[in-house]
Amino acid sequence: AEPRRLMRAGLGLIVLGHGSLVLGAIVHGSVLRHVAGANRAVTPEYAVANVVSVGSGLLSIAVGIVGILVSHNPSRAAMHWTLLSVSLLNLLLSAVCSMGLMLAIAITIHGRGRHLVMGCNSSALPADARAAIATNDCPFNTTRIYDTALALWIPSMVLVVTEAVLSGKCCLVALILRGIGPCARSYGKDQVGPVG
Repeated sequence: AEPRRLMRAGLGLIVLGHGSLVLGAIVHGSVLRHVAGANRAVTPEYAVANVVSVGSGLLSIAVGIVGILVSHNPSRAAMHWTLLSVSLLNLLLSAVCSMGLMLAIAITIHGRGRHLVMGCNSSALPADARAAIATNDCPFNTTRIYDTALALWIPSMVLVVTEAVLSGKCCLVALILRGIGPCARSYGKDQVGPVG
């Protein structure tokens, strides 16, 4: 049962990791390149959240691949330790990423998107990013930036939280396969079978 669960979690992590990469690329292309100011410096909280999200996606793909390899070779101890280390690292990175995305969402909602339109050099910046700018000095459509950012960050946060959960499952399976923890004893008995 454990190798089957591990294979399902590995496949799930590969799919989720690719989803995080795609959403990170879309956020960069449709939001962050507009947020960049005249000196091309992106607001730090948005840039860090996006970079960590992409890193979490890449690491999730790696954990998924290692999980599938371990599910096909459940007796190799070195692979158990590899799975344990990369899944624990991905669990921590996904948790940090989810907090970063929550911070970016909170800052955006609290400031009504004002940070998102800082890259616009117009003197007629509105107090609310959803309001249209009266002049045409801004090189992008400010009314769409706020909605686009939130529409991409919220599913990205859902993906990252799911990645953290699946990485935690992979971590537990690796511990069970190594014989560590209370569940490992019952797994060892199931593998040996009834004696007599």
